[in-house]
Amino acid sequence: MNQRRNGSSTGIMTATAVLSAVSFVLAFFEFPVPLSPSFARMDLSDFPALIGAFAFGPMAGVMIELIKNLLQVFSSSTGGIGELANFLIGASYVSTAGWIYQRNRSKKTAWIAGIAGSIVMGFVAALANYYILLPLFEQFLPVDRLIASFMEFMPFIQTKADIVLFNALPFNLLKGLIISAFTMLVYKRLSPLLKGTKTGGAAHARV
Repeated sequence: MNQRRNGSSTGIMTATAVLSAVSFVLAFFEFPVPLSPSFARMDLSDFPALIGAFAFGPMAGVMIELIKNLLQVFSSSTGGIGELANFLIGASYVSTAGWIYQRNRSKKTAWIAGIAGSIVMGFVAALANYYILLPLFEQFLPVDRLIASFMEFMPFIQTKADIVLFNALPFNLLKGLIISAFTMLVYKRLSPLLKGTKTGGAAHARV
């Protein structure tokens, strides 16, 4: 029994490490954010963390987010501040979705988990942008120019709060939904392999 438990723990740790590495690599493939200045970028590095949260529980997803951002600190241009915000946003997403999915592993619950996680991520991203990321950008770009850069795409943006309300919040909500939808498409194929590391054999996916 102990040997099986130790083997299961080792398998989960190995899978978590692999997913963390994939997440770290995906973070380098950034895309421009629609209706945003050039410095506003997005990536899909939360995808492996959501896979881990679904397969092994919310703490595994949080751990993947943590490892990814710790690795990014070594090449950070923000002194770790940007990575802190990224961790808070990503962890809120995968922990919420993972916690809900663990209550009832079904396709319907997976969709509910993805939507709920996206909503939570949107609001956490709004707070992180207002209190962490935008003040960070202000060190390099005066606040009036920062607001003006967003006004070029959305003329009704007049304040930092507007940036958060009309850009950061809906963008992160949409990002979460996109990652959730993509996860629904591939999780069923990955689940037997991932669950095999947890149980010592193949497991059937319900998503």
